[in-house]
Amino acid sequence: MAEKTQGVTKLELEAVIGFNGHVFSGLNVHPDKEHLIYPLGSTVILKSLTDGKLEFLHGHTNNISCISVSKSGLYIATGQVNFMGFEAPIIIWDYKQRTIHAQLNLHKTKVEALSFSPNDKYLVSLGGQDDGRIFLWEVETKQFMCGSPASANCSGHCFTLQYSNTNDHVFVSAGNETLRVWELNLTNRKITATECQAGKLRRMVKCIEISEDDQFIFCGTSSGDIMKINLNSMHLSDCGPVKTKYELGVSVLKILESGDLLLGSGSGTITLCSSADFQILKSVEVEKGVTSIALSGEDDHFYVGTEAARMYRISYMDFNAELLSSSHTSAVKDITIFNGTSELFGTCAEQDIKLWHIDNPKELLCITVPNKTCNAMDFMANGQSIISAWDDGAIRVFGPESGRLILIIHNAHKKGVTAIAGTRSCKRIVSGGGDGKMRVWELEKQGHQLLETMTKHKGAVTCIQIKCDDSECVSVSTDGSCIIWDLERFMSLQVMATNTICKAVCYHPEEHQIITSGTDRKVAYWDVYEGATIREVEGSQSGPINAMSISQDGKHFVTGGEDKLVKVWDYMEGTVTHVGVAHGVTITSIKMCSNNRTLVSTSADGAVLRWKFPHPSSSKCDTT
Repeated sequence: MAEKTQGVTKLELEAVIGFNGHVFSGLNVHPDKEHLIYPLGSTVILKSLTDGKLEFLHGHTNNISCISVSKSGLYIATGQVNFMGFEAPIIIWDYKQRTIHAQLNLHKTKVEALSFSPNDKYLVSLGGQDDGRIFLWEVETKQFMCGSPASANCSGHCFTLQYSNTNDHVFVSAGNETLRVWELNLTNRKITATECQAGKLRRMVKCIEISEDDQFIFCGTSSGDIMKINLNSMHLSDCGPVKTKYELGVSVLKILESGDLLLGSGSGTITLCSSADFQILKSVEVEKGVTSIALSGEDDHFYVGTEAARMYRISYMDFNAELLSSSHTSAVKDITIFNGTSELFGTCAEQDIKLWHIDNPKELLCITVPNKTCNAMDFMANGQSIISAWDDGAIRVFGPESGRLILIIHNAHKKGVTAIAGTRSCKRIVSGGGDGKMRVWELEKQGHQLLETMTKHKGAVTCIQIKCDDSECVSVSTDGSCIIWDLERFMSLQVMATNTICKAVCYHPEEHQIITSGTDRKVAYWDVYEGATIREVEGSQSGPINAMSISQDGKHFVTGGEDKLVKVWDYMEGTVTHVGVAHGVTITSIKMCSNNRTLVSTSADGAVLRWKFPHPSSSKCDTT
């Protein structure tokens, strides 16, 4: 039985692609060894290591900045970023109940790091650069205990902290030329710091790890070396390696049961080395900087997360890195589904275009254009090319198997290409730009030809849809206009004005009506021939509706926007039949497969979600 959400049936989520690799130590294995825990935007994801089943913890209002899991596994703590001057809350989650145990509000702008005491009695939190304070919280009572500035006036910003493994009253903080051991005085409810002595060494410490017996502190630095500090004497014991330093610094450290060190560098190197003399035992390279190492508790493998939003499983035996998942690192701008088979879909975000398989959402191809941003994309109907719109004003056409650049149309639009669509004949491309102009391009064997420029919009074109027979198209713009164009005579047939910034438009399969959505939170039905409004329905309680897609039989459509909800609508009734709750931030795009069995949605945190469409059907003409 499907779940009910406020009287509306809940959509069934089938798969999630996404991982915020920029959160340091964001990837964790729960002590029960059954779940991976990691952030995606403002959501905490719990992924089963046995069957891949996903659970979501919702509660944050902005991107999660740090995660800590208690030693017992009873609690998870997460902190977030917020706008300048606003409180950045900490949430302590009850792991068994999957509920919020406490919400703690004192830090401003950002929570930099969190750590639980060994017996789960306390949680210590570190504020970001604009906050600069350390606070201690009692977990059971949810009360603030005490606080202090994180660094001395003569020191730099503090980046990280770690609790002792044996003592609930001792923890360590570190950062730019600062390394302090803190002790809690329960009688006076006060924490006091003692500076560790590193002699003449001046280092920016990016990560710290304390040995299981609390004898040594190991510090990874931005200089690419490791400092070994005696926790009892608080003096430098060793620093290395001397000959070979890790490029772009040591970003993550973990101590194994054997006493050896696992470390990850900013250049993407993962190394197993001796804690005694820092001699390298094994090493492997992954894509971009390492931000997380999660020990599985097993003897054969561990997990790694990187800045490129990739997760790896690495074998201790041969140090072979197996790619588990990859995803976008920033907001997904557009999504398109190959309509011939409904087996492939593509997404674009910043400089990347990625192709995925629908049933097994694994990255098949990544096309990168450095220092450019892809605003929109589409598959040509014959499946032989991907057309894409870029902020540098170019239209780029790629091969879907090789990713090779087939064609580039320079200076297609002055203020960037913002919308694009291909005709079903595969002979033409219709593009819209930030300048408000619509252009029709003829594709030829030896290149391309501009057929016509159509000017009616005054703002950037946000969406283009083409009729099944390629004779007409409809476009919407940020100026609030919705225009139907004749693609044979290159003239406007209907101009419909709205009181909103239009975000999306869809043709009904019978093509006698269109629906539009935008910042007024409404879905408007329009008559194609008269250009008149038929009706409007309230589509969202909060924020714009950014994306829409309509089913092949025209009986249903789906919407997504700033309310973070995927909604399935009955077209005739104008009512919501199903709601999908999983996105943690604004939904940016949504598409339905031509087989009407699956829909895919994307969001501003780089997430790509696949849902089971609840009303399967069939139709002759493809309108996704």
